[in-house]
Amino acid sequence: MSAFAAQLDDPQRAYPVFHVAGTNGKGSTVTTLETVLRHAGYRVGRYMSPHLVDFRERIVVDGDPMPPAEIVAWLDRYAATVDALGATFFEVTTLMAFDWFARAQVDVAVIEVGLGGRLDATNIVSPVAAGVTVIGFDHQEFLGHTLSAIAAEKGGVFKRGSAAVIGDARAEVAAVLHGCAERAGSTPILTAGREWSVSDVDVAGDGTRFTWQVAGSAPQRLHTALVGSYQAGNAATALGMLHAAGGRWADALASAPTALPQVRLAGRFQRIGRWIFDVAHNLDGARTIVETLRAAPVPRPLWALVTVLQDKDWREMLHALAPAVDGFVITEAPTAPASRRWDPAEAAAEARATGRPVLLEPDFDAAIAAALANAETVLATGSFHTVGDVMQRLPVNPLAR
Repeated sequence: MSAFAAQLDDPQRAYPVFHVAGTNGKGSTVTTLETVLRHAGYRVGRYMSPHLVDFRERIVVDGDPMPPAEIVAWLDRYAATVDALGATFFEVTTLMAFDWFARAQVDVAVIEVGLGGRLDATNIVSPVAAGVTVIGFDHQEFLGHTLSAIAAEKGGVFKRGSAAVIGDARAEVAAVLHGCAERAGSTPILTAGREWSVSDVDVAGDGTRFTWQVAGSAPQRLHTALVGSYQAGNAATALGMLHAAGGRWADALASAPTALPQVRLAGRFQRIGRWIFDVAHNLDGARTIVETLRAAPVPRPLWALVTVLQDKDWREMLHALAPAVDGFVITEAPTAPASRRWDPAEAAAEARATGRPVLLEPDFDAAIAAALANAETVLATGSFHTVGDVMQRLPVNPLAR
């Protein structure tokens, strides 16, 4: 990545960067940062992955995706370089985003880590603040099999002289991340539950209300449009990053009360008509769906249309979801990579073991019809592929404002 970026005159150095890592909550934290900064008057570039329907969801400036002609021209211009360096899809996409943000003359960019942190393609940035959200079990084959090992990889985003913000208050995880930040030479270092607190969380259909307080400041009652108790923590991590960055970035916090109710993020407990879209793709994500459904009830019966990638903890996910749903439709997402597709028949057998009614329908379009025929509310979940493929068929535009 460094070699590739050097050939483009290091576009990632042309603007300040906020860098966000973590297992769950990265997208919500990134989008919250973007929204608060835009409301404060900044021109903001946002880089996220993966996309749901349209590749251009990944690279957005002030809400506008990178134009198709610009994407094609960029790929044509650097095809030889890509081949010579053997750059991967994600590396190419990341540098395309960095370069587009420089040419679009953004005031600031908010960058989401793809996987891990220490060795991620995005980690050539020198951020004004780096944040790590909640740590959980995912991608263990790359990141390790303990929370401490995974946290150590995520903590690789901390840099000398830039602020470090830790959104996971659990002692084991916070200690590892704090150590990573200290060794990197980050300053200041802010940790959830220590330098700031979140309390009085109230979840409703229109979002999540919570009280946020930074040490030495008066408490603030805030409302984010994102639904779920965990969204209070994600919002607080974003606000903590602005506070830690200081100066004009801390001044941007003045826009938080009006900005947070405007935060929009496709596929995170997003309700559209009879549908709920949630990209939860690991056990912690499934558990948060259940928690949110308890706090914000929906019309019943509620059936879950589910397809999960084979290398995820799909058995545990089905059992976690079962208490909150009235039935399952087990299917296969058309865009799921062939090498990672689960066996729908095997998954249906596991779902039946939960005691819930189960329909096995490998054909995706038939599965959608079956879910709608049996449910008043349908939860599409299990992966970005599941949610994106349903959205494409309805259709739903993830970038709609």
